[in-house]
Amino acid sequence: MKMKMNSLDWAAWVFVVIGAVNWGLVGAFKLDLVMTVFGTSPVLVQVMYILIGLSGLFTLYKMITMKK
Repeated sequence: MKMKMNSLDWAAWVFVVIGAVNWGLVGAFKLDLVMTVFGTSPVLVQVMYILIGLSGLFTLYKMITMKK
């Protein structure tokens, strides 16, 4: 079965991937990529982390409620 993704699905997927890569870098090298890229603006860093967290919850919701 092929699932179509709308713009919100794609955006959530991108943020989830960014979060996963960031946690991998933190675990492997103690490098926080989000902080490195947006570190000059603590508010922007916080917004990014909130978007990543919400995207993870949204993706989890979509996976749980997906029709089989």
